Amino acid sequence: MRPLTHPSIEDITVEGILHALSDPVRAAIYARLTCADRANTCSAFLQMQDRAIPKSTLSQHFRALREAGLIRSERRGVEMLNTSRFEEIEQRFPGLLPAILKAHTAQSAGKPPTATRKAPAAKAG
Repeated sequence: MRPLTHPSIEDITVEGILHALSDPVRAAIYARLTCADRANTCSAFLQMQDRAIPKSTLSQHFRALREAGLIRSERRGVEMLNTSRFEEIEQRFPGLLPAILKAHTAQSAGKPPTATRKAPAAKAG
């Protein structure tokens, strides 16, 4: 078996994170992993967003998340246990992941995320 590689925290980039989370299925997987109180196997995600996801497709999604540095995976027998690296990434890029996950949650619920910045005041004419 090929060893799993995980980028060091210094090698994780904003671009890599945004690319990995640009896929709605990967964003949903990552959102569930960040809320989990324990490691999850890949097979826990065979049913996502009211549709079945083939194991081969799931493997590709988890590889993209792992290579971007968003998750840590560990082999246990025939299973792969996955955990989020949320805390590490939050220290490197404060506020990035909460903003992305908030937008993902709002999008999934069918409503726009609430603005956190005030609109500029209109100039008097």
